[in-house]
Amino acid sequence: MGLFSFFSGNRRSDEQDGADAAPEAAKAPDASAAPAPTAPGDDDAGFDTAALVEPDPSKPDAPTVGPPDPDRMAELQGQVVEVLKTVYDPEIPVDIYELGLIYDIIVDAESRVLVKMTLTSPACPAAQHLPSEVRYKVKAIPGVSEAVVEVVWDPPWSKDRMSDAAKLQLGFF
Repeated sequence: MGLFSFFSGNRRSDEQDGADAAPEAAKAPDASAAPAPTAPGDDDAGFDTAALVEPDPSKPDAPTVGPPDPDRMAELQGQVVEVLKTVYDPEIPVDIYELGLIYDIIVDAESRVLVKMTLTSPACPAAQHLPSEVRYKVKAIPGVSEAVVEVVWDPPWSKDRMSDAAKLQLGFF
């Protein structure tokens, strides 16, 4: 069986096992056979790629975060910070929280979390990667119903925003 035939599921009649080696063209498709049910986005080799698609936070119908709720903030903010400390800028060996890229964390009464963050520069190569990683890691925290990441540029990031631990690790002291 050739490689193309293997992946497409088509076998030449001379490769079929047994004596019923009738050509594929001679076999009529069974009109009564119903197509197998498919999930939305189930067009990529059986993978449900629609499950990976989330609403675009820049669109008006994207989830929003209401006013801060002090009780929910107290309950979830520490966990959010711990998760943010597992996200690293690929060019700098310090987590984004210690780098000072996180400007604000807001949790509302419905356990929706808003993370306001920036990047080291507008031309940061990780501009798409970091906010997505933050969103998915925060959303994975038990008790968080939704995570929204807002990238802000004001005030611009500078080395002064870094923690003393980050400055020490990077040799700025």
